[in-house]
Amino acid sequence: MNDFAELELSEPLRRALGEVGYLEMTPVQAASLPPILSGRDVLAQARTGSGKTAAFALGLLSTLDATAVQLQGLVLCPTRELADQVSREVRRLARFIPNVKVLTLCGGVPLRPHLASLAHEPHIVVGTPGRVLELIEKNALPLQALKMLVLDEADRMLDMGFAEAIGEIIVRTPRERQTLMFSATIPDAIRGISRQFQSKPADVTVESANDENPIEQIFFEVEPDAKVDALAGLLLEHRPDSAVVFCNTRQDVRMVAGELASREFSVLALHGELDQREREEMLVRFANKSANILVASDVAARGLDIHELPMVINLDIASDADTHLHRIGRTGRAGRSGMALTLCSPREIRRANMIEDRQGGSIRWEKLPPNVHREPLIPAFVTLAVDAGRQDKLRPGDLLGALTGDAGLPGSAVGKIDVFPTRTYVAIARELHEKAMQRLRAGKIKGRTFRIRRISR
Repeated sequence: MNDFAELELSEPLRRALGEVGYLEMTPVQAASLPPILSGRDVLAQARTGSGKTAAFALGLLSTLDATAVQLQGLVLCPTRELADQVSREVRRLARFIPNVKVLTLCGGVPLRPHLASLAHEPHIVVGTPGRVLELIEKNALPLQALKMLVLDEADRMLDMGFAEAIGEIIVRTPRERQTLMFSATIPDAIRGISRQFQSKPADVTVESANDENPIEQIFFEVEPDAKVDALAGLLLEHRPDSAVVFCNTRQDVRMVAGELASREFSVLALHGELDQREREEMLVRFANKSANILVASDVAARGLDIHELPMVINLDIASDADTHLHRIGRTGRAGRSGMALTLCSPREIRRANMIEDRQGGSIRWEKLPPNVHREPLIPAFVTLAVDAGRQDKLRPGDLLGALTGDAGLPGSAVGKIDVFPTRTYVAIARELHEKAMQRLRAGKIKGRTFRIRRISR
């Protein structure tokens, strides 16, 4: 079974799948959707980019009674970014089911707006364990009608210390519920949670998941003090549209980002000291291709899910083989090829050998390309921020209409549009961004004037 048409799905879900262009199932969808739709618990090993979100979203929406204004589905995620992405996918697939309310509840923002939004009970909640538990303990999140619980990236949630919160949430849910667990790896701790909280789950492992989208992996031996020069040379040699550079420490993230910026790279530094808005804007700019390079630590990159990421570069080798595999798994997704480059100092050779053992095959070593002068990498887009969002009833189509209508831009000049509660970000082709700013400031969006500003170079 590979075709969505072979599944017993409602007409609104079939329509939504057609609208978003989902025709054939990915391997994890083909293996997990039949047991999910039959009402079984599922424990699935599935990495980011495997199509797992659509699998459990279809499960949530298949059991949903939209006429009952009650919380029926709960998805727990490790980070706000992943929760936002899951919410967007659920809404996309629910577009033809009338009046479905999906709420995203994550920490890092004040509690009061969440309490206010829960005055009218949602059908589905997607959130991080800490904030969800906080709201449950305040009796603001009723669970008595819950039909389905989903743990997404369960291994990452345990790594981040959420095991106790997850347990506290699960024991408050109805015993007669369907529980789905998705995890990139299934260590003993995940098996333990499954044994405790799932009932005879279908065990789904797609053995070919790592082979579907081959990642070209290359290692380079480099002295520690030559790594930044080597990094810059590799970026200029391969010229990726976007690349994530991993460092092992927060200090190195700042240092490397500063060095690349001084060499005229469009670079962002993702670390744990950013506030929520700074982090959001940074990830928006990287995802919409108005910045080429994102330098990050493993902690700061948890939950990072960037579509069409052509390259990952490890400035330092990760402390363990599983972390290395998780890093490089962010490229080569959804049928696209990817490249993972790793800089290895002589003292890191032992870690490289551990990765070789874990992968069960020889790793490829190459010499660094010659250091020749090349034009700097310049992003194709510039990000403009509009100080209005979902709370102002602003939709992507409203902004697209203003830009291609009154502002006179061709549709091809407008890139990704991200709408948040109070802000909207739009990527504009670099050569036309000044025109876009002038026209938007002089004109109106939905008959109103909003502040427009540029947030990228």
